[in-house]
Amino acid sequence: MVNFKDFNFAGKKAIVRVDFNVPLNEKGEITDDTRIRGALPTLKKILDDGGSLIIMSHMGKPKGKVNPKLSLGQIANAVAAKLDKPVKFAPDCGKAKEAADALKPGEVLLLENLRFYPEEEGKPVGIDKEDPGYAVAKKEMKTRQELFAKTLASYADVYVNDAFGTAHRRHASTAVIADYFDADSKMLGLLMEKEVVAIDNVLKNAQHPFTAIIGGSKVSSKLAVIKNLLDKVDNLIIGGGMGFTFIKAQGGQIGDSLHEDDLMPEALNVMAAAKEKGVKLSLSVETVAGDKFANDANRQTVDIFHIPEGWEGMDAGARSLENWKKIILSSKTILWNGPVGVFEFENFAHGTGEIAKYVAEATKNGAYSLVGGGDSVAAVNKFGLADQVSYVSTGGGAMLEAIEGKVLPGVAAIKGE
Repeated sequence: MVNFKDFNFAGKKAIVRVDFNVPLNEKGEITDDTRIRGALPTLKKILDDGGSLIIMSHMGKPKGKVNPKLSLGQIANAVAAKLDKPVKFAPDCGKAKEAADALKPGEVLLLENLRFYPEEEGKPVGIDKEDPGYAVAKKEMKTRQELFAKTLASYADVYVNDAFGTAHRRHASTAVIADYFDADSKMLGLLMEKEVVAIDNVLKNAQHPFTAIIGGSKVSSKLAVIKNLLDKVDNLIIGGGMGFTFIKAQGGQIGDSLHEDDLMPEALNVMAAAKEKGVKLSLSVETVAGDKFANDANRQTVDIFHIPEGWEGMDAGARSLENWKKIILSSKTILWNGPVGVFEFENFAHGTGEIAKYVAEATKNGAYSLVGGGDSVAAVNKFGLADQVSYVSTGGGAMLEAIEGKVLPGVAAIKGE
């Protein structure tokens, strides 16, 4: 695989898949430009080498239809400001050959939202999976997706994928397009390289003790992750709403707390597997409960196995945090995905904030820490700790699939796996 840093883009046209799916306000103004800033080192290296740059991305979920509210034209000026260069805009990503051919070294072209074309995602439109004709429609769409990818590839000499957030999708611009470039003309961008290295550091090169902190609302969304981690970690901390399924499965009284009855057998299986593999599984022992799901709910701290009826666990209690602090501070590798409380409510955000502080402290003491997932990232940002952990992942879904042990199509297409 070609190393991006070693490649000379002089005189080359490079088409780069980025993740510029940035949040916009009602005026079409960017409210958080983190994703644009994350891609700048890759984009600027190409331009500094004397290459010309074609930027492509998706925005939102237009479902294969043109939607002006999701047009990348709205961010062209912001991208230009960050690159300190004029940015030309192609209003139809599928018909930009002329604009791409006209690019001179040092010039930049931004393509319109890729997902205005259903071919980008490669899903049959307007037909249900249960429909007898779905298989035929899917095959037809695959052919159309390949043609769309070939069109995008025709714009450039080199393909660079720097969009880790979409690396778990086999879309035209993230994976299929790579088939139209030889091995010496496709590569991972700097941001993608960092993400892949960070995940490898925790899954393949972890120093022990290795602790995974898995939070969030549902066991169902993280079950595969938890199972894969049991073969890798020394400690597994399970917090947040998903923990109540484990408590109820053991006969605990959880009041009105969020849980999944159908997954209680799986929860018990996970506990048994952890014991068999010698993994210390740590659940919450105390919770801050509320009498309604709201920031202004009345609060009381109770034993996790004895939550009163009409109350629900909303945050990790002090005894839980004390247990988890000891585990985290004794760790050499830490993976954190998901909050341990209802982080969006200020009155129930304390536990997640404390976890962020523990992870930062452990990192300061020499541990390697990878933080990923919206609320986990929000926590380290909120408390000004993002620069005090080893790596903050930009791709929640892609990171989770990588932790599950799945091959990411966007990475495999470059590596030839």
